[in-house]
Amino acid sequence: MRFKIILAGLAGLALTLGAAGLAHGADDVIAQRQALMKDNAGAAKTIFQMVQGKTPYDAAAAKAAFEKIAADIKTFPTLFPEGSDQGKTTASPAIWQDKAGFEALAAKMGAAATAGAAAASGGLDAIKASAGEVGASCQSCHEKFRIKKS
Repeated sequence: MRFKIILAGLAGLALTLGAAGLAHGADDVIAQRQALMKDNAGAAKTIFQMVQGKTPYDAAAAKAAFEKIAADIKTFPTLFPEGSDQGKTTASPAIWQDKAGFEALAAKMGAAATAGAAAASGGLDAIKASAGEVGASCQSCHEKFRIKKS
């Protein structure tokens, strides 16, 4: 009898620790995707300030910024596993309801960023179309897949 009580207690502890681990894992993935988006915002800012004439054009910096976005956006859709819609996040439930649409927008942004990186050595005019596509992809994704803060 005493063995069964100990076994039941250990099973309960394992379930509790497992649930806590899942919650902690969701927090970690939320933090990862928020950090990635913050980095991408910085990269996008680098590009858009050049396009808007706020900073001088720097081909190496433009290429690096586009490459950062292209690399990160490949990882980004993997940072939304089931259960990571809970916690401190502005991710919309639409991400999990329309995973294919979410992934398609990420792929579109990745293609635009890759094209921008390839065009960077051609000068400011050569990156404008890619910069516009990256910006449009950001806006489309945020409109559909991000909860607006009040």
